[in-house]
Amino acid sequence: MSGLIKIPCVMMRGGTSRGPYFRAEDLPADIAERDRVLLSVMGSGHHLQIDGIGGGNPVTSKVAIVSKSDRPDADVNYLFAQVNIREQIVDTAPNCGNMLVGIAPFAIDQALVPAQDGHTTVRIYNVNTDSLIHSTVETPGGEVNYEGETQIDGVPGSAAPITVAFLDATGAKTGKLFPTGNSIDTIDGVEMSLVDCAMPMMMMRASDMGKTGYETVQELEADKDFMARMEALRLRAGLAMGFGDVKDSVIPKPVLLAPPQTKDAVICVRYFMPHECHPSLAVTGTIGIGTACATPGNLASNIAGPIDLPKTVLIENPAGVIEVFLSTIEGQQYPMASLIRTSRKLFEGFVYAKAAPKKAA
Repeated sequence: MSGLIKIPCVMMRGGTSRGPYFRAEDLPADIAERDRVLLSVMGSGHHLQIDGIGGGNPVTSKVAIVSKSDRPDADVNYLFAQVNIREQIVDTAPNCGNMLVGIAPFAIDQALVPAQDGHTTVRIYNVNTDSLIHSTVETPGGEVNYEGETQIDGVPGSAAPITVAFLDATGAKTGKLFPTGNSIDTIDGVEMSLVDCAMPMMMMRASDMGKTGYETVQELEADKDFMARMEALRLRAGLAMGFGDVKDSVIPKPVLLAPPQTKDAVICVRYFMPHECHPSLAVTGTIGIGTACATPGNLASNIAGPIDLPKTVLIENPAGVIEVFLSTIEGQQYPMASLIRTSRKLFEGFVYAKAAPKKAA
């Protein structure tokens, strides 16, 4: 087919995100060419991504790239790519915990990991954050089961449960839970906790930003002055965390904090990606927020109050609540976090990318 590149692809929902899953060997080895292909596949450069398979929203403009791992402590490597909708930018700095949920079933279906009868645990090395995750899926008869009764807020219906446990999420990008050395910093008069756990985040009290923390996604995004102020603060926070100029990066992610309104929840949050508000809450955001809630002295723990581990912590978000189980590990200063999520295979086949433009002679 002239002018098009044919690439094997599986489209999956992972948690509350959706996107194509690729085997690394099926994409160009050259990073610049790989990113060009991903931009073409997703249809970036148009707000609807009408010329690609992206969904016109950050949670549906994500890519998972998987390969067999040569690490003794991992079965597969997982590289996440956040593909910008309007700009020609592919960001591989962060991890995505929702897309991560689809990695284990994808790896088993692709015969990258042999299935056991009953349940199969896949050891995943996240290339983006140099971290390890264990993901357990149901595999009765040696086949991945996608059907079940587990429900998660933000996704209609139910599916089979998938457990993801983050073994070493703390300091994923900087090596420290609090990269500045402070549990609370002040930037341009706004107190914030700069946290690096699974995902670098800047957590602020919603009231300090002129919000209640209970606004809808649409209400927050419609307030252009608020969004502009938050982005200016994010750029300053990125410098403080050691990331340099983060104008073209999706980290750190802004998070608004408020007391919970839902029974048994410990905190209410609005999580940004960073220029749109997440319709629910990212898995990586859940890990970081939950860890912060259980670590005394920062803004999140000040709202959540004392938490005795082990404990299942409920975090309120625009779609409802998300549960994260926090437990202590011998020899580790901070808790290990695990969640139960779901995934679904949507289609399997080929996707077509435009070939690279021919260079002038």
